[in-house]
Amino acid sequence: MSAPVSGPIAIGALDLAALLCSRVCHDLISPVGAIVNGIEVMEEDKNEETKVFALDLIKKSAHQASAKLQFCRLAFGAAGSAGAQIDLGDAEKAARGLFEDGKTTLVWNLPRQLLIKNRTKLLLNMLLIAAGAIARGGTLKVDPVPGGEAIAGFIVTATGNNARLNPATAELLTGNPSHAVDAHAIQPVYAGILAQDCGLTLSAAGETGEVVLTAR
Repeated sequence: MSAPVSGPIAIGALDLAALLCSRVCHDLISPVGAIVNGIEVMEEDKNEETKVFALDLIKKSAHQASAKLQFCRLAFGAAGSAGAQIDLGDAEKAARGLFEDGKTTLVWNLPRQLLIKNRTKLLLNMLLIAAGAIARGGTLKVDPVPGGEAIAGFIVTATGNNARLNPATAELLTGNPSHAVDAHAIQPVYAGILAQDCGLTLSAAGETGEVVLTAR
């Protein structure tokens, strides 16, 4: 089953900024909250075994928060002036930091080169959508769309047990959501906006155990 994007959903600049900020904050609440909880446990509980557990929780949560911030900086942030380029090597590093968690493997088949900022942001947002299709883990694979020496577009494949595109996300990608767009739904909308800005068409296709996102 495939779902070509008909076009990004109309949304005001202020609403887009607010919803994206809410999305980023939502992603960071969990690891930052865990750090706070770990510190409180270390302050209140004098048991050495408990302190070791709390310190381990703090370390893991701090690494997770850092990985999310580095990824969000490239995927949602300005990351340079208008017209700037982003090193795909930096994008790969940020993606590995976020997605490679012991359950998910990232296969990156793109050459290291400078790429227009919004194209790199589009790729990272496609990876977020694809990662959401394999909540139990699996493989994320990034390939270029064939087009000579330049990267003409991206193919992101998510493979894993019960891999499936969330129905709400599929609706957003086609531009026909059945519900109002909120902070949980804004990221696929933003991906569509980026694709349009790059002059690319974003589409999704799924079958048993595999979801494929293409921007060409």
